Amino acid sequence: MRAPIGNFDHAAPAPDCLDELTPPVADAVRHWRGSVPADQIVYVETDPEWADTAVFVEHYGRELLQQSANCVVVAGRRGGETKLAACLVLSTTRIDVNGVVRRQLDARKASFAPMEVATGETGMEYGGITPIGLPEGWPLLVDSAVVDLPYVLVGSGRRLGKLLVPGKAFAELPGAVVLDGLGVA
Repeated sequence: MRAPIGNFDHAAPAPDCLDELTPPVADAVRHWRGSVPADQIVYVETDPEWADTAVFVEHYGRELLQQSANCVVVAGRRGGETKLAACLVLSTTRIDVNGVVRRQLDARKASFAPMEVATGETGMEYGGITPIGLPEGWPLLVDSAVVDLPYVLVGSGRRLGKLLVPGKAFAELPGAVVLDGLGVA
């Protein structure tokens, strides 16, 4: 199969590659619901040596710079309580943690979650966290620019491999809230 974006040597429908995904991601693909069929989610093999963005797009396709998104775990605090959430923004932007995220989580303070919290809570590898398969009950804040793309490159739950997902599918994930201005230049 040819990947819908990028130049990858191996691409296959994600339901055919469940063994390549972390358990929470594989489970989410296995039980997929929504208007986008699960077989339109494509798993592509990538080399972790080329994980740096500049090297990655040089190797797999320059157009991926504008069609990639980062999924980051954030922590919102109010009083003695902490609420975890995931944010998905285009890789060419940064997350408005102190504005949009803080307000959306009704938090007094918001910050990026520590690596051990992000990986421990999601069951995914740092640098490969994806919005597919997040813990139940977590908010998923998605920048509207991500939803507008035909396909988006995101993590697969591991540092090895990526997922190509139709942008509109992110709006249908559990806990998804689509927001304008979540990602800022």
